[in-house]
Amino acid sequence: MARKRQKKVLQETARKVISFTNPRSYVAEQFRTLRTNINFSSPDSDIRSLLVTSAAPSEGKSTASANLAVVFAQEGKRVLLVDADMRKPTTHYTFHMGNTQGLSSVLTRQIEAEAAIRETEIERLDLLTCGPIPPNPAELLASKSMDALIEQLKETYDIIIFDAPPVLSVTDGQILASKCEGTILVVNSGTTEKEMALKAKEAIASSNSRLIGAVLNNFILPKDNYYYQYYGAEK
Repeated sequence: MARKRQKKVLQETARKVISFTNPRSYVAEQFRTLRTNINFSSPDSDIRSLLVTSAAPSEGKSTASANLAVVFAQEGKRVLLVDADMRKPTTHYTFHMGNTQGLSSVLTRQIEAEAAIRETEIERLDLLTCGPIPPNPAELLASKSMDALIEQLKETYDIIIFDAPPVLSVTDGQILASKCEGTILVVNSGTTEKEMALKAKEAIASSNSRLIGAVLNNFILPKDNYYYQYYGAEK
C-alpha cells in the first residue's frame, strides 16, 4: 500500500514539473519557448520579478509557474519560486516540502527570509512556500514588508516567480501584480470563458502591471501534427 502511494506521488510530481522530469517532452519544449518569449519581451533589461496568475481557480497557474521556474533555472539563472497564494497554496505539495514556515511567516516577522527559503532538488531553484494561511492575505501582500522583501530577494536571485491567486477571485493577485515587473495570465483551453479572460486582462491592467502575455493550458494537439509525433509521443 505504501509503495502504491509513493508511486502515485512520484507520478503526480512528474506530471507537474515535466520540464525537470521529462525535459525532451513537447510540453517542456513549450515552457522553454515561453521562457524565450519572456526574455525577448524586455530586450533592454532582464525581468527580475514575474507573476503567474489566472482568471479562475484550477486553470493550471501553479503548474505553469513551477515549470517556468525550472526552465529559467536550467538556463543558468538563480531562481526563487514564491507561493504567494495564501488562500490555497500548493507548491509545497509539488516539491514535497513542509509548509510550517514560509512567506506569511516572513511578512509577519516570525522568521528571516533566508531561514524560510529552501533548496529544491533542481539546481539553482529555491522555494519559498506560503507558510501558515493568514487571516489577512491581501494586507500582507500590500504591506511595505512585502516591498522590502522583494528588493531583498533581488539581491540574491536573478528572477523571482510568484504563484498568485486568480485575479478575479480575490484582490491578492492584483496587489502583487502591481509590485512585479511582468505578469503571465494562464488560460485553460476549453474551460476559461472569453469574457472571464478579458476581465482578468482588465484587472491586471488596472493594477498598473505589465501583462507580458497569456499561456493557453491543456490545449490538445492533433496527433497528425509533426510536433506531436516528434515530441508528444515521448512518455
